[in-house]
Amino acid sequence: MQFTELGLAEPLLRAVREHGYETPTPIQIQAIPAVLQGGDLLAGAQTGTGKTAGFVLPMLQRLMAHPSKRDARGRVAIRCLILTPTRELAAQVEESVRTYGKHVPLTSMVMFGGVGMSPQVDRLRKGVDILVATPGRLLDHHGQRTLDLSQVEIFVLDEADRMLDMGFIHDIKKVLAVLPAKKQSLLFSATFSDEIKALADKLLNQPALIEVSRRNSTVELIAQKMHPVGRERKKELLAHLIKSGDWHQVLVFTRMKHGANRLTDYLCDQGISAMAIHGNKSQTARTKALADFKAGGLQVLVATDIAARGIDIDQLPHVVNFEMPNVPEDYVHRIGRTGRAGAQGEAISLVCLDEEVFVRDIERLIKRSIPREPVPGFEPPVGEKAEPIVLGRMTIGIGGTQRHGGGGGRPSHGGGRGTPSRSGSGRPQGPAPHGTRSGVPRPASGRGGPPKR
Repeated sequence: MQFTELGLAEPLLRAVREHGYETPTPIQIQAIPAVLQGGDLLAGAQTGTGKTAGFVLPMLQRLMAHPSKRDARGRVAIRCLILTPTRELAAQVEESVRTYGKHVPLTSMVMFGGVGMSPQVDRLRKGVDILVATPGRLLDHHGQRTLDLSQVEIFVLDEADRMLDMGFIHDIKKVLAVLPAKKQSLLFSATFSDEIKALADKLLNQPALIEVSRRNSTVELIAQKMHPVGRERKKELLAHLIKSGDWHQVLVFTRMKHGANRLTDYLCDQGISAMAIHGNKSQTARTKALADFKAGGLQVLVATDIAARGIDIDQLPHVVNFEMPNVPEDYVHRIGRTGRAGAQGEAISLVCLDEEVFVRDIERLIKRSIPREPVPGFEPPVGEKAEPIVLGRMTIGIGGTQRHGGGGGRPSHGGGRGTPSRSGSGRPQGPAPHGTRSGVPRPASGRGGPPKR
């Protein structure tokens, strides 16, 4: 099937051709006609499947069919709101809106925290048809009456599963409360948990259902393997793999922000260009690191799970789990950064004995064993035994989740010495306590969750 068969208008097809695409992906084949019909949609798709174009293209077509509206102040009214969990994803979705809408007379803007509000207020004063935003900053603007959402016709909730993981459920409910009851709503999620289904029941009205991959499945084109390694030699092994394989554009995942910083310093000392991206970095630093990485000027990007959400790079060849995630679904999200849109990709995990418990959970989730390939000279030392992993006040892995005073115990392996901080998501990592999902405590009231993104 070709894009020309999906019922899209010529200005949109021209933009698609100029972007180098001819054949739609499975999610696009199903989502574009469904959105064009005007009904609500619940779509399940792993990252890298082309879902952004799957909703942006038909959304643009529906908006361009009618002239822009005016709000109570005479400005061009916001007719489409796209809500995303992270700054990076918001920026990339709005970039897609501009790319596919370049021949369409519609305006768009992106809005997120970590930067000043004044430029955003100035842009809102000029009026905008399409707004892409993160929840916290959107609610800040609404609270200060700098935007009007009463004219929204299309609402898109992107990466809803990560929204819930990050504790944004209260923010989402607040946003829904100020949107018009009559609108087209589109919900996209990599997984269909019970919480996602409950949210869909509240948000969607008789939605079409699309699921282009098995529940919690991994991308089939990704070659997965693990290198067993001694816990103190992970950094050496990673540098060895990068140099011996002449790797470029390597995305490396760590569990914590400080671990990402220490690993970045080590790689730079080894003559490997690397930068870290996580919640403690300024938006300017995060944007620069991502731009350098995309352009090929940066060899390695070291990221925490939340910061990496929304990284969209065509043909990213290597993803490395420097530290295995203790939430199995995060493994699926991580390796989904490679093997995108039909391209081949490789996901490599550096696993010490402390993390074997996480590997078992991951293999149970993806319903397959991950091949183990020892690298000569880096095997776990004879007699090395699994130990708990200390993350600030949390102890995970062997021995379960325990709290302890101070910063005692062995720091998380592989990241050097010092007191570990929380992870890049701003939440303690560990097996989910009672009443939580994926280790994310649910706030009792208020906005809760991490700082605005």
